[in-house]
Order: sequence, then C-alpha cells, then structure tokens
Amino acid sequence: MTQTQSREGGRDSGDRTGDLRASPMMAHLMDALERGEDIGHYGRLTFAMVAQYFLDDEELIRLLSKDSDVEDGEAKALVAEVRAHGYNPPKRDQILRWQQEQEFPICPDPDDPSSCNVYSQLQFPHEVYDNIERFWQERAP
Repeated sequence: MTQTQSREGGRDSGDRTGDLRASPMMAHLMDALERGEDIGHYGRLTFAMVAQYFLDDEELIRLLSKDSDVEDGEAKALVAEVRAHGYNPPKRDQILRWQQEQEFPICPDPDDPSSCNVYSQLQFPHEVYDNIERFWQERAP
C-alpha cells in the first residue's frame, strides 16, 4: 500500500478531504482543525472514526495534530486505536451524546434531524454496512 492509498479499498487520498466535506459535520470539524481549535476528545474520536475511511494515516494524523490540545504522538495513538478496533462511524444519536460531554459542538446544527448523519451524507466501503448488519443480526433474539 502506498502512502497515498487509504487502508480501505486502496483509495487515493491525495485530496479525499473534499469527499468528507459532503458532510457538514465533517467540514465543520476539518475547518476547526485547520484553524488550530481544540475540538475536544469526542470531536477528535468522531473525526477519526469517520475520516479513517477517506484519508490515509499520514493525512489523518496531520489534521488531528492541528488541534491545539493534541501532540503528534497523541494523534498517532488515536488513529492506531481507531484502526485496531475497526470502529464504525458513530450514529447521529451517539454524536449528540458525546457532544454533551464537551464544550466544542461536534454537530454544527443539533436541532436539524439530518445534521450529523454521516451515513446519509457520505459513502462508506461496503464492509462498514456489512459490520453494522452483522452486529444487529447477532443482537436479534
């Protein structure tokens, strides 16, 4: 795998941030990171859980490291954790719960029901949807 390929599907991540901007929440988080703002623990976790499917590790770490409360080693550790656990992107209700735990607003418009629903705004690899389906099948009686 080359540096410009993401882990999922071998996609070229030369400028995959444009794909992420299809989600207003991800655009909001990226803009805040580019400004060097502290997006909070759950903001970084949410960003990493979604962006891992669009960006290679180097780009993801670069963006997370712009957070004023994060050092390069912390960004690397977060990306490694998210990748190792194979986290699926969080659902809107989870994002809103996490948002209550910190000052930075992860969801730019929490009153809008379509806001922060990355599953309706972004196209993830089929394996993400397969993992979700398998999860719910295992929970069914």
